[in-house]
This record gives sequence, C-alpha cells and structure tokens, in this order.
Amino acid sequence: MGPEEEAEFAVYVTARRDRVRRTAYLICGDWHRADDLTQIAFVKLYGAWQGIRNRAALDSFVRSCLVRAAVDESRRPWRRERAVEVLPEVPDVSDLSDLVADRAVIRQALEEVPPGQRAVLVLRYFEGSSVAEVARILDCSEGNVKSQTARGLAALKAALIRLGAVQDPLTIGEKRAATAGPGDAAGPGDAVGPDGDRS
Repeated sequence: MGPEEEAEFAVYVTARRDRVRRTAYLICGDWHRADDLTQIAFVKLYGAWQGIRNRAALDSFVRSCLVRAAVDESRRPWRRERAVEVLPEVPDVSDLSDLVADRAVIRQALEEVPPGQRAVLVLRYFEGSSVAEVARILDCSEGNVKSQTARGLAALKAALIRLGAVQDPLTIGEKRAATAGPGDAAGPGDAVGPDGDRS
C-alpha cells in the first residue's frame, strides 16, 4: 500500500472507529472484546484496501468482518460462560405501555440473544441496514435474515420479560380475568380484540 492509500486508510479508520466499536459492543456485550473485534475488522480492511475499488462499500465490508469475527469468537467454548462480580439488579417496571428506555437493560437483554440473531438485530436496528444489506453482509438469503430477525426479536422480548423490564402479556391477561366482574365477561356475540378490548 502506497503513502496516499495509507493516509486514506488512516482517515477512514479515524472517522469510523467509534461507531464500529459501538456496534461491536452491542454485538458482544463487552468493551474489551469490542476493542478486539474492532481491531480485527480494521486489520482485515487494511489487507483488502487495495482490492476495494468502491469506497462506498467500505462500511459494509467492515460490518461484515466485524459480525463474522464476533460470531466465530462466540463459538469458542470459553465464551459460553461469563463470570460477574455482582448480579445485576432487576428493574421494577410494571407498566407495559412504557417501552424500555434504559440502555443498560436493553444491552443486558441483548446479551441473552444468540450471537447470530444478535448480529442481525444490531445490523437491522442499530446500523439501520436493510434486509438485503444484512443478507449481503452475512452472506445468506434474505429469508434467513427475516427469520433470524423474528427469532431475535422474540428472544429479546423474552429476555426483557425475564429482567422485569416489560410485563408478560399473558400475566396481564390473567390479571384482567381475575379482576373482571360478573358483568364484564364477554358474551357470545362480543368480539374481543388481541388486547382483550371488545369491539
């Protein structure tokens, strides 16, 4: 790589390093690993720099390297368990209508999502990539991206329920049934919507 390309590469890395590191953190849930993954992605980019003619494709290439490195690393046996000094406190949030705004809780829940699904969620909702872009980055079909997104969202929701960040809709339905009076029961001609409201 010549001096001009070296300078161009340095400018790109300086401009993108923080965003790539944040993406890596959302994927792996650990800042030290995020630093490692960021470095791996940029090292791979450096090796491929001269072969990438379309500079608009650089972000996509880096994301692809980042996600593949994270998924590969997550398959190693020592990454399956993680020791912590203090157990996290479960937030006391009882209102389902309040979507979780606490980033720490979302990150904690995201860590419970399987690595492949987590990568898809981060690319789709944090990076704002389309289904087609994620399919290209992960080298898979768009149908696979859609199914991984659906499974990932279900796993994320289940994790948020376990953490107490949102309430299980089933629990809410059971509470409504328990508190309903005799005149509140739906009659045979009443249509009941998904939230239990009559229409």
